[in-house]
Amino acid sequence: MAAEKAKAEQSEQRQPSIVCAKESLDLLNCVTESPYDETKCIRLLESLRTCVLNQKVKKFSLAEPHLPESSENKK
Repeated sequence: MAAEKAKAEQSEQRQPSIVCAKESLDLLNCVTESPYDETKCIRLLESLRTCVLNQKVKKFSLAEPHLPESSENKK
């Protein structure tokens, strides 16, 4: 059990943290909410903007989804 926990912790440490991920996700989820709360979303936008400036982010990109290989691709 302890070995599994240690492996999980090592795996988490190897994965780079995504800069401003929480702020980005919070804003995206805000705009999908119904009813739309513009005041809340503007506050979250400002929070994301602050993070981007502090972290010197130049560009965001979304990761490509990992699709399992079909049997046709393995031939």
